[in-house]
Amino acid sequence: MYERSSVAELAESLRSELNRYSVGGKLPSSRALIERYRVSPVTVSRALAQLAAEGLVVTRPGAGAFRARPRAAAPAPGDTSWQEVALSAEGAGEVVPRSVDATGVLGSLATPPPGVIELSGGYLHPSLQPERAMAAALARAGRRPGVWMRPPVEGLPELRDWFAREIGGPVVAADVLVTAGGQSALATAVRALAPPGAPILVESPTYPGLLAVARASGCRPVPVPVDAGGVRPELLAAAFDATGARVFVCQPLFQNPTGAVLAPERRAEVLRIARAAGAFVVEDDFARALAHEDAGPLPATLAAEDADGVVVHVRSLTKAASPSLRVGALAARGPVLDRLRAIQVVDTFFVPRPLQEAALELVGAPAWPRHLRTVAAELRHRRDVLAGALRRDLPALEPAHLPTGGFQLWVRPTAGGDDTAVAAAALRAGVAVAPGRPYFCAEPPGPYVRMSFAGVAGPAELVEAVRRLRGALADVVVGEGQGPR
Repeated sequence: MYERSSVAELAESLRSELNRYSVGGKLPSSRALIERYRVSPVTVSRALAQLAAEGLVVTRPGAGAFRARPRAAAPAPGDTSWQEVALSAEGAGEVVPRSVDATGVLGSLATPPPGVIELSGGYLHPSLQPERAMAAALARAGRRPGVWMRPPVEGLPELRDWFAREIGGPVVAADVLVTAGGQSALATAVRALAPPGAPILVESPTYPGLLAVARASGCRPVPVPVDAGGVRPELLAAAFDATGARVFVCQPLFQNPTGAVLAPERRAEVLRIARAAGAFVVEDDFARALAHEDAGPLPATLAAEDADGVVVHVRSLTKAASPSLRVGALAARGPVLDRLRAIQVVDTFFVPRPLQEAALELVGAPAWPRHLRTVAAELRHRRDVLAGALRRDLPALEPAHLPTGGFQLWVRPTAGGDDTAVAAAALRAGVAVAPGRPYFCAEPPGPYVRMSFAGVAGPAELVEAVRRLRGALADVVVGEGQGPR
């Protein structure tokens, strides 16, 4: 595989030399560039393709690369100030907002500047992704007959069947819709189950992407606190009574951000409370494939224990594979399935067939269970390394709960300190962490910080991150006697 840095360096070198050639002049051959820069043919091809995309060169198969004619000067920018009025002129009684606060989501998707250790992301580092297995799956999928034909709007039958088996219980293939990842599935579920203006019960704290989906749909997220055993049933029942809500969205397994697992004695109680309220439970089972090596047997999905169609189940391959493998599933039983299908068709038509075929090839290959075992072992090791480094060198940020699944630690500064100040100080020291405020839909009960251990290159970066944080946070959260050594 080519090195991205090598491609960028070669492209920059060629870009700086373009003035040596007249318009239409031929650049050195690929063989000459390979010998001169001591790079691979793939690197040369990628660098030339980058310059071609920038309009600086023209490539002609069999002839080579030539300097392109310079582009005409860009026209003067127009006046777009009128858009401020158009975008803010909401009609009276408008329920669904046209502006959406995606701060929390963008924070987890942002690429930190060079040299910054990323503890803020939500995906596996490329070294943990099954890149070879995905490449092989994509190649096999590309050879399948009819791979470019339109798929069924519900998804490929074989892939729906695989998701149904993974979910378990009474769920069958006919109950499953293939979606473009978990975020898309959540958005479809919220729109299907709650009209604009309606309250939606959510765990507190919870995933910022869910809060953004709810608000973008014009719904009002209402917090229900969680503890080490997940959502508290007595507060859930009280919230249903107080608001009249008909939807509760939860993550019963390795909740984001706390890592909590819904306690066994609470599982049936949550379903009973929702059923009595005539409400749906949206089960976001995002982290089942991210269980750590020491997690032990995992509990069944809530959907597997639901006899009455209370649960709408959300599942995705993205977290355990790659950010770009945006393939997930919605599972539901009863009339709600038709509504979910209708909304998805209107929004996206269907998930591209080549992507579904590739996903099916991936999960059916022997490399998939091997990959999951590797991830389980590595996530456990990284969790222990980060928690140990915090305990040893920065006890003011030691997490109260050590999760057995997922990819983050949820910490509360024990000596006080504002979460945004902690995040800002950390970034100045070269470490990106996520402030906890976007994880709450109302006032947070205290300052929290989320620290992900999945997006770094290896455990050594976690130790280095804590070393940097110790000095940077001395004036923010570290008490007397805990300053830099």
